[in-house]
Amino acid sequence: MTVDDSGSGTGSPPDPEKPEGDEQETEDPLALRLEQLILGAERRYTPFQAARSAGVSMELASRFWRAMGFADIGQAKALTEADVLALRRLAGLVEAGLLSEAMAVQVARSTGQTTARLAEWQIDSFLEGLTEPPEPGMTRTEVTYPLIELLLPELEEFLVYVWRRQLAAATGRVVQAGDDEEMVDRRLAVGFADLVGFTRLTRRMEEEELGELVEAFETTAADLVAAHGGRLIKTLGDEVLYAADDAGVASEIALRLIETMSNDETMPELRVGIAFGTVTTRMGDVFGTTVNLASRLTSIAPRDTVLVDGAFAEELVRTGDAPTSEAEAATEAQKAEEAGEEPPTYRFALQPMWQRPVRGLGVVEPWTLTRRT
Repeated sequence: MTVDDSGSGTGSPPDPEKPEGDEQETEDPLALRLEQLILGAERRYTPFQAARSAGVSMELASRFWRAMGFADIGQAKALTEADVLALRRLAGLVEAGLLSEAMAVQVARSTGQTTARLAEWQIDSFLEGLTEPPEPGMTRTEVTYPLIELLLPELEEFLVYVWRRQLAAATGRVVQAGDDEEMVDRRLAVGFADLVGFTRLTRRMEEEELGELVEAFETTAADLVAAHGGRLIKTLGDEVLYAADDAGVASEIALRLIETMSNDETMPELRVGIAFGTVTTRMGDVFGTTVNLASRLTSIAPRDTVLVDGAFAEELVRTGDAPTSEAEAATEAQKAEEAGEEPPTYRFALQPMWQRPVRGLGVVEPWTLTRRT
């Protein structure tokens, strides 16, 4: 790739000879020191200079930076050697044919969105509390810098470790896929878990209490989903979205969520909707009719109830996790007893409900899912 010497791209063309402004002089000195500590380098480049040093066009550099979630900074000298190296790496993957340009932008976007949320969470929930002055008379400034200096290498190594473990798990799922098409459009169980009456709670509870409730719900849900072999797709405050390759796993997660929340007096009641079918996966998220159906089932589910669609019920029956009906289960048990054999055992029970129209999806027949005693 060659540098676009005109600096073309979005916005006004940058002038590499234009003297730098005094943006840095107006910034908080502590903020600049912390930035240099975290980035490990001083500000040296304007965007145009960084793109030129990386050997990429200004247009492509802008696409990468915006995909990573970085704001336009005009021609302020705010970039470091790390920014130049990141551009070289992404551009090098494209030049080597390992990634298309569109895929490189997707990599930048997915990484930027994920780490932006992680960074915000760490500052809001972790560093903010730790940097409260431990003794009267100490300023936050006197505490923050040495604390970050100590934490940074540990958090960085831990981040890389977790990412590698997650990458290994995701790669394993791809390798086990039946074909290339299945890697993108897969048959999954998708579940939504939704706190009942959350809107009313927002009017009654203080903001801090509400934040603690949401965090407790998200933490509990994330732990249960992970422990039982599902994947947490995203959290939406009063709702979580998860997926599982196996209908039995998705069922266990849903019922555990209901049971756990109902045993906690501080938590609202919960309802869960699950659907099974083809799902399109993009950038860690899931899309498609199956996801929409799971969401609709959640909205019509009674309190402390799990509703599933017909395809999910069929999958549970196919895998032997649930009988077609209790009458059939009783018949099977009687036949086994007469033959001196052990009767089949089932983990879950299914009960059909009345068919009903679901907005945008036509008429569906929901089934209630319970644990079979």
